[in-house]
Amino acid sequence: MGPLARPRQHIDRKDLYTNLEARIQYLHSFIDFSSNDIEALISGSKYIKQLIPAIVNIVYQKLLQYDITARALETRSTSYEGPVDDNLNEQSPQIIHRKMFLRAYLAKLCSDPSTLEFWEYLDKVGMMHTGRGREHPLHIEYVHIGACLAFIQDTLTEALLSHPRLRMDKKIALVKALGKVIWCQNDLFARHYVRDGDEFAEETEKPDIEPEGYLHGKKILDDIEEGLPSSPTCPFSGLSAEAKAEACTGCGDKGDKENGCSTTTLPLRPHVQPS
Repeated sequence: MGPLARPRQHIDRKDLYTNLEARIQYLHSFIDFSSNDIEALISGSKYIKQLIPAIVNIVYQKLLQYDITARALETRSTSYEGPVDDNLNEQSPQIIHRKMFLRAYLAKLCSDPSTLEFWEYLDKVGMMHTGRGREHPLHIEYVHIGACLAFIQDTLTEALLSHPRLRMDKKIALVKALGKVIWCQNDLFARHYVRDGDEFAEETEKPDIEPEGYLHGKKILDDIEEGLPSSPTCPFSGLSAEAKAEACTGCGDKGDKENGCSTTTLPLRPHVQPS
């Protein structure tokens, strides 16, 4: 062993499949998720929260582009192959309802990741998409989960790196920390989809049936309604006019009019002129 080599850590394979805390500890160790990441997430949470309304709109615009994902918003399953309601759009009641939960979920990502409860809820999110732990089962195949997480990460990364008020070192720290959380969430989805460790299935905890947004009988998601506090400047001001027109929901009454962004609280699509 070389003079700079670290002692090799033992990881119990069975624990990875039967003990959530052990799995989280292994992931954190492997990807170097540290107190620096936690500090970056907590201090940068206000910037992420400013982006949430626009991110949610972008995600649902994407989901409605494809029949297989749009269909799941009606049928709660991506394996159903019947027709899609041509009238399904962002203003449909079920889409407005789903947007509310995505806003609350993204806000949860801005809470304290130093607690086990934070990761237990992310694990429950993964489990619920496999048809377990819900009174009305939801079956979303993993290919769509991975694609959607990648899309959310890409959109958040571009918006944060384009933020006009964040120093570059803060941007880098926040993007790195958020990326690690999203990849842990990806693993906590995969944990319920892949068949690795199936021989330990009898020893895993059986899920309780609970309402969405609850963990161990406790409400874990805050109610997130339209009209979250807006950024004093447009967080998408570094993007092209076309991209802002698709994404930004306005910068609030005190917004700076820069790079084609308006101070109006109305959606940007009508008033941003392509460059």
